[in-house]
This record gives sequence, C-alpha cells and structure tokens, in this order.
Amino acid sequence: MNRSIVITRYARALEKYVRETGSGPQVSLQAQTLLRALHDMPQLRRAVTASQDVVSAQDKLKLLQGALDGKVAPELLRFLSLLSSNARMDLLEDILRDFLKMHSRSEGQLNVRLTAVNQPSEEMLERLKDLVKQKTGADALIEVEVDPSLVGGFILDIDNYLLDASIKRQLDLIREQFIERNRRII
Repeated sequence: MNRSIVITRYARALEKYVRETGSGPQVSLQAQTLLRALHDMPQLRRAVTASQDVVSAQDKLKLLQGALDGKVAPELLRFLSLLSSNARMDLLEDILRDFLKMHSRSEGQLNVRLTAVNQPSEEMLERLKDLVKQKTGADALIEVEVDPSLVGGFILDIDNYLLDASIKRQLDLIREQFIERNRRII
C-alpha cells in the first residue's frame, strides 16, 4: 500500500480516537514533544525505526516513554503500541506530523512555520498571527526556526503553503539564470 495513504489513515485514526476520548490537547502536546525528541536525538530515531529484530517493541515503547518523562497519555500509549505491533514505527514521525495538522484544523488553528535569520520580536509574531487570522479565519500556531544560512528575509510555511522570501533563494535564482544564459552563449 502507498506509504502516504498508510500515514494518513493512522493519523486520522489517532485524531478520531482522541476526539472521542477528549484527550486531544494532551496527546497533541505529547506528540509535539515526541517529534522534537526524534528530531533532536538521531539515535532515538534510529532505535525507534529499527526493525523488531534489532530493538524489541517493548524497548521502543520504553524509549518513547522516556522521551516524555514517563508521563504518556493512555491514548497515545495505546496508539504507539498499535504502531509497534503492526511494525509501523518507521512511519511514526510522519504520522505524528499529519495528526498534529489534522488536530489543529479541527481546533480551528493553522500550523505556521517561520524560518528567519534572527529570532523575530514578539510584536512581529503577533502581527503575523493577526494577518493569518484576517486572511484565513484561523488562529496561527507559530513555530519559529532560526537559520543564519538564509542571509536575509524569511521562509513562511502556512499549512504547507510555502512563501520563500529569503535572500538565499534569490541568490540561487540569479545563479540559475546566470548558468542558463551562459549555456546559450556556448
């Protein structure tokens, strides 16, 4: 079966389950914590996505519980056990990302990722939240990432709509145009 279909089905199932149990906010926070831990600790990601022969299902669950300081919502623990028993832990990060998007939408919120050279001011973030609210009618959950390689400008990702206004991107476009023009000369 197509990987993206499997990811979407598991994410939908988790969203429906937490909506029915009323544990959405708690599971959402824990899913964000798990995603951060998997991103920040590559060795955790490797252990969790390893085959059952290398790392047992119980050990994977213990590692994930450790990433949450042992305080795992019963719904999330049950879901992680399901993934582990179905040998789908390699999809965990993608499933959690899709789940968070679905959950945010159901709560009337949009995920916004702002990548900038420096940390933006609180005033700038508030203006961005107001602009998103004005244009979409949804509240913005802003995640800020600092990336000095952008040179200047920003990259804004609003629920998978990407606006790249970085100097790095502009320089890349100029370089591509320059290369293309030089090909024509020769």
